[in-house]
This record gives sequence, C-alpha cells and structure tokens, in this order.
Amino acid sequence: MGPRLLLLFVVGDILGTGVYALTGQVAGEVGGAAWLPFLIAFAVAMLTAFSYLELVTKYPEAAGAALYVHKAFGIHFVTFMVMFAVMCSGITSASTAARAFAVNMVRAFSGAAPDPADPLLLVLAIVFMVVLMLINLRGVAAGVRTNVVLTLIEVSGLLLVIFIALWAVVGGQGDWSRVVAFESTDERGAFVAVTAATSLAFFAMVGFEDAVNMAEETRHPTRVFPKIMITGLSITGVVYVAIAVLSVAIVPVGELAASEAPLVVVVETAAPGFPINELLPWISMFAVANSALINMLMASRLIYGMAKQQVVPDVLALVLKRRRTPWLAVLFTTAIAIGLIAYVSLAQGTTVVALLGGTTSLLLLAVFCIVNLAVLVLRKNPVKHRHFRTNRVIAVIASLACLYLVLPFSGRNPGEYRIALVLLAIGVVLWIVTWIVNRRVGRATDFEAPEKVPPGKMP
Repeated sequence: MGPRLLLLFVVGDILGTGVYALTGQVAGEVGGAAWLPFLIAFAVAMLTAFSYLELVTKYPEAAGAALYVHKAFGIHFVTFMVMFAVMCSGITSASTAARAFAVNMVRAFSGAAPDPADPLLLVLAIVFMVVLMLINLRGVAAGVRTNVVLTLIEVSGLLLVIFIALWAVVGGQGDWSRVVAFESTDERGAFVAVTAATSLAFFAMVGFEDAVNMAEETRHPTRVFPKIMITGLSITGVVYVAIAVLSVAIVPVGELAASEAPLVVVVETAAPGFPINELLPWISMFAVANSALINMLMASRLIYGMAKQQVVPDVLALVLKRRRTPWLAVLFTTAIAIGLIAYVSLAQGTTVVALLGGTTSLLLLAVFCIVNLAVLVLRKNPVKHRHFRTNRVIAVIASLACLYLVLPFSGRNPGEYRIALVLLAIGVVLWIVTWIVNRRVGRATDFEAPEKVPPGKMP
C-alpha cells in the first residue's frame, strides 16, 4: 500500500457519522462556538495519535490497543477489558450510524425532517442493522478499492456542504456574528460546557486508532506511516472546523441543534430549491452506512478472535461451514446493537444520536488514556530498529486530557455511563464464565490480542 492509498484509508476511516450527525448537537452545547470543541477534540486526537505512532512503528508486526496494554502491563483482565471496550465502541458507533441512516433515509424519500419520536426511525434503524448482519454473515471482501470509493462519497458530501455554504456566505446570507457567540444553558459554567461538547465532538475524530492496523500493509511503514497519519488527521480536523464554522454562520443554532441531519439543514438553508440538495441525504446515508459496516465487521471479528483464544466462551468462534464467517459472533454483536438502539430510542427520544455517539467516545477515550500510559511504560523495552518517538510530556498531557474527558466533571450525559457500564458488565460476565470453564477443564488461555484486519481478509 502506497502513501496515497494509505492517506485515503486514514481519512476515510475518520470521516463518517460524527460530523454528519452531531454538528448540531455540539452547537447546542456551546452555541456559535461549535468549532471550538471540534478543534480541541482534534488536538487531543493528534496528541494520542503520537502515542499510537510510536507503538505501531515500534511493534509493526501487530496492532491494537489491547496488545500494547498487554505488553506494557501484562494483566490479562485489564487487557481483556481494553479489548472488549474497543469492541463495544464499534457496536455503539454502528448503532449511532444506524439511527443517522434512518433519519437521512426518511428525509431522502419524504423531503422533510422526520419527527425524532417517530417509531418508523426505530424500525428503519433495526432493519438497517439486520441488513448489515446479513452482509456480515455472507462475508465482505471490501478491500482498499471499495474503501476508496466510499471515502470519495463521504468527502464529496462534506465538500458539497462547504462549497454551497461558502457560496451563500459570499452572497451575504451568512451571519458571522453567530460564529463567535458563545451560548450555553449549562449551569456549571462555560468551561464544563466546552468540555461536554468536546466529549461529543471527539466521536467525529475516532477512527485513526483503527488505521494503525494498516501499518503491516504499507511499504516502509516506519518512514511513511507517521507522515500520512498526521496528514490525514490534519485534513479531517480542517474539514470539521470549516463545517462547524459555516454551519453556525448559515443556520441559527436552535435549528441546527434540533436536527439529527444538521448538514442537510445547512445545505437547504444556504441554497433552497437547489437541485443538488436532494443528493445530500443519500450521500449521508452512504457515509454512515460505511461507518456502521466497518464497525460491525470489526466488533464481530474481534469477539471471534477472543473466542478463538479462549478468553470468552469459545462457542462464539463457531463459523459457517461454507463461508467460514463467525455466525454466532455476528449474531451476538448485532443483538447488542439492536438492543442499544431500541433502549435509547424508546427511553431517550431526541438524544439518540448524541447519547450513542457520546458513549462511543467515552469508551475510546478510556482506552486512549491507558494507551498513552502504555507508551511510557514500554520505553523500558527498547527495540533494535528505528521508530517514531513521541515526547514524554505530550504522552502525559494526552493521557490526562483523555482521563478528564472520561470523568463526570467534563459534563458528560449520565446516560453514557449507564450504557458503557452495562456493556462492560457483559464483558466481565463473559470473562468470568470463560475463566471458570477453562479452570475446570485445565485449559490455559492463549492471550494474544486478535488483530483487527482489513475487511477483505476477514473470515
């Protein structure tokens, strides 16, 4: 894999549901200063990416947060929980995308914004997850070419928003005073409002941690990968900030925050009646569908790998005889995703996308905090080849920033903790059951973190 394809992969892995679905929710937290949480989220992601770059170039034969944590601390339960948290983040991310897909589908066919409490959205989201399950069971040979196509579709939608919004601003339609107008109803103060919005905006930046799995597929990874990773993150950061600035300049914050398809509202407001406006809901559907499929593939294969290594019940490693796809792992992860969608939709109403997206960032920020510590611990284990090195101070700052955004003081929705704890409790139960069974039959656990391989190589 050369630098250009790798750059497309990195950008495509980061772009997706977050910016398409959560721009309005972020604006609802801080008003016109919606660009600030995206900027802070980009900075935290970049600092954490430096730690990932050191680890992936230091250990290019393997990838994944769980393996780095296992090398650093060597505690099987901690390694397992990190691995399970990564899997759960894939499920919550896909569930977020399913809801966003349903909203955009209704908008694409009806031309109007759906009622957030409409039961049709729940039905469509569940049907969407079932379709993903069938694709997952059949096996997906997506490969790099498919990723390139879907990435171009995602980027085209964002460029469409930027160009139409700029055209409206040049025509005098935008209100730049809104861009610097900080507004928040949070009684805990401006700082907490910004950090709460940052915790949500961070969902848009996740994906770079998956891209490190392509290091083994890259020519000269130690030399090429750091530059491409930093470039890819920078591109997405610039796009997100530009989208946030233009969105609040074009659309009043109240309207933006009330929509689960905020970028569609931006385009319709900037150029009402413009024929190309009808394409954006469809582009948004492709973008979030791509995110959901990749995350469900990752989640099912990750638990399949854990089952093969006997750290969760090995029945989850059962595969179809003909296609060799892990059918029980696929059903297990799909059932959790559907349960999440149903619970949040019925209990929370309008906050579905924000709550699920926030839970995804909560799980991954907790993982990132540990990874930033692992890079410091592993400094005592030098390797013979040259590799990327992050500054110790940067790693410490990144770990503390991630830790703060995980804690309740950052202004997180309490519902995110409830969902995350339930998901992790499922993991603890699986680990305990497997530990008891392994002990009774005298079977040792072969704990090596299963790698998240590209979709084209998945069973």
